[in-house]
Amino acid sequence: MIGLLQRVARADVRVGGDVVGEIGPGLAVLVGVVGDDDEGRADRLLDRVLGYRVFEDAGGRMNLSLTDVAGGLLLVPQFTLAADTRKGRRPSFSRAAPPAEAQHLFDYLVAQARRRLPTVQSGRFGAAMQVALVNDGPVTFWLES
Repeated sequence: MIGLLQRVARADVRVGGDVVGEIGPGLAVLVGVVGDDDEGRADRLLDRVLGYRVFEDAGGRMNLSLTDVAGGLLLVPQFTLAADTRKGRRPSFSRAAPPAEAQHLFDYLVAQARRRLPTVQSGRFGAAMQVALVNDGPVTFWLES
């Protein structure tokens, strides 16, 4: 499972012009599901996202996690993260999980996150979404479980 984590001042996701998820300061995470992912990998990715130290402490060092700062979390499904781009001019999506499996694992990830953090929002699986964010830093990390 892949998570492209971005520390944000704010972020939102819209479907058809309607806001379906919105947070203030926190993390926006684009989530890609690959073929061999399972709930265990989703749990590990969530542990890393919630515990990854990307927020500044009093000394200005990235030493605090999302749970430490009680920030918001916006999870957005993004199957293109699983693309193989090593050859040619067109990405291959053979690594991506089948849509039904990917949706199950994304929904599982969102449900688990909501059990652990008070402010969790999400995009809509399979929808054409517009994601807007203000990357704070900028701080962006690629996580895999």
